[in-house]
Amino acid sequence: MPPFTSLLVANRGEIAVRVLRAASRAGLRTVAVFSDADALAAHVGEADRAVRLGPTPATESYLHAERLLAAAAESGAQAVHPGYGFLSEQASFARQVIDAGLVWVGPPAEVMEQMGRKDRAREIAAAAGIPVIPTHELSPSGMDRTTSGGDEPGYPVLVKAAAGGGGKGMRVVREPAELAVALEAAGREAAHAFGDDTLLLERFVEGGRHVEVQVLADTHGHVLHLFERDCSVQRRHQKVLEEAPAPTIPGDLRRRLCEAAVALSRKVGYVNAGTVEFLVAGDEFFFLEMNTRLQVEHPVTEAVTGLDLVALQLRVAAGNELPFTQDQVRVTGHAIEARVYAEDPYAGFLPQAGIVGRADWPTGLARVDTALRPGEEVSTAYDPMLGKITVHAASRSAAIGGLVAALDRTTITGISTNVGFVRRLAAGPAYADAQVHTGWLDNDPAAEPYLRHPDVPEVAWPRAAHAVLAGGPARDRSSPFGTGDGWRLAGDRASTRVLLRAGGHTRFVPAVGADLRYDTQVGVDAVDVVIQGTVYRFERPDAFGAASQHLATTDTDVVAPMPGTVLVVHVDEGDRVDAGAALGVLEAMKMELTVTAPASGTVAHVGARPGDQVPIGQVLFSLDPDQPQDGG
Repeated sequence: MPPFTSLLVANRGEIAVRVLRAASRAGLRTVAVFSDADALAAHVGEADRAVRLGPTPATESYLHAERLLAAAAESGAQAVHPGYGFLSEQASFARQVIDAGLVWVGPPAEVMEQMGRKDRAREIAAAAGIPVIPTHELSPSGMDRTTSGGDEPGYPVLVKAAAGGGGKGMRVVREPAELAVALEAAGREAAHAFGDDTLLLERFVEGGRHVEVQVLADTHGHVLHLFERDCSVQRRHQKVLEEAPAPTIPGDLRRRLCEAAVALSRKVGYVNAGTVEFLVAGDEFFFLEMNTRLQVEHPVTEAVTGLDLVALQLRVAAGNELPFTQDQVRVTGHAIEARVYAEDPYAGFLPQAGIVGRADWPTGLARVDTALRPGEEVSTAYDPMLGKITVHAASRSAAIGGLVAALDRTTITGISTNVGFVRRLAAGPAYADAQVHTGWLDNDPAAEPYLRHPDVPEVAWPRAAHAVLAGGPARDRSSPFGTGDGWRLAGDRASTRVLLRAGGHTRFVPAVGADLRYDTQVGVDAVDVVIQGTVYRFERPDAFGAASQHLATTDTDVVAPMPGTVLVVHVDEGDRVDAGAALGVLEAMKMELTVTAPASGTVAHVGARPGDQVPIGQVLFSLDPDQPQDGG
């Protein structure tokens, strides 16, 4: 019998649902925790018991160790699974859990302390004979440097947080003049995400691929690998598509990577599930970091190996041996996972927020990990990932085709998402030929077509008109006055055409010839048509109901490009600034964005202060532009 019969999941969203279901299948009593924003969330309903942690901010709920431990005590939970994100890689929290007499479903706290920090982990990797990239550690002040691993790297360089992961506190710097700003932003982001602003500076390897090895170890001395994943498709150092096995590495390199991951895990006495990440360039590989937790992309490994990683985590935490040997681990077929984010991929992948309209997932075509439901509010308080779609097939090309088909059947309205963007990327030649490396989306000109919103297809216009005539505004369907179908008391319908505006064009559109395969959502002021995952919005200039409200701005107004929190204001009214100068910093969903001056001039108005919560479109700064000099 295991030493615990109940489990508290110290997380939220899709990973909380995933762990709770695995625990229930294992016969454990389950406990969920929630913030005020998540009182009605899906993961709450999955558990046998749910305990409130506190207010919405993560610092008052999911990042509050004492409240999590109090919830465990109140509910009688005997073990804690941290999921990923939040406190999952905090050794201090693991130690608190163990000191409270609870079972920690993860590696020992002392191992987390060593491997959870990139600086310490790379020292251990180097001592184990694993290649590492020359790195320089920066003090929290960002002034003093301690050289580690060779001469100071030339540009471009990568600035990254020594603690934590997930791309937080990471910047690529290509010119010396950009370094100071990158250090300030990365240090602040790292301190906010991990409570530690120590930074590493290392050579940036252009065109490298991100390949990671899944490891699994028990308390009986067994350390295994479950082969590798390729996670090279990234934007802003955040993964978008992941797959297993890696499509570009030969068998000898695969063997060396897996052996290095196992050797490192043995050296530090690793227990439970973990991931060793490498940067691969040609036949070379370099150790990046070790994630001392379950990874977001674990479903692709589960798909190709047929193993349940969460069930194995629980088994190891209970003190049992792994039920198989290394020789018994086999890879079958190919699996690809797409992450679905609340973001605008055509505006720099800025996080989005709002109320979800429809949330239709391709459950019959793929594995879907999500906790998103129609009508829920997506806020800026937490990570913007809404779910994951994973397809397993006999070959990589078949998996790509299956993923594209699954994304075609995914409809999320009410907020901007990356579904259409990921669908176009997965269907494109660059991904099919495995040409997409870690910096491709951010820097390669070949990626530009994927980063432009596709033009409104002609077939979408009659579909939008048909939706208006057939259904009317979704929230007003109970009323005959909530339908813009041209009905009148006597005679025929006044019109079978609808006035619509999209892509800078306004038309009277007949509903004839509408392709009814495409999903739609009709509102009072607009109608959304979803084609291949992309949402095309048509405004209804004469629709019934309140008109859409837009802030009136000028070319010299600087507005919030995303909803979020103002972290820093660099200027005061009356200050003189040059075009491109940093005016302030906005943060949402763990991502920072520097707001810059659109032109040279004088700051006429400052519309926000540090700490302010601002909606998208709010005027943050106004400028009086410099007058052009008379050329005569």
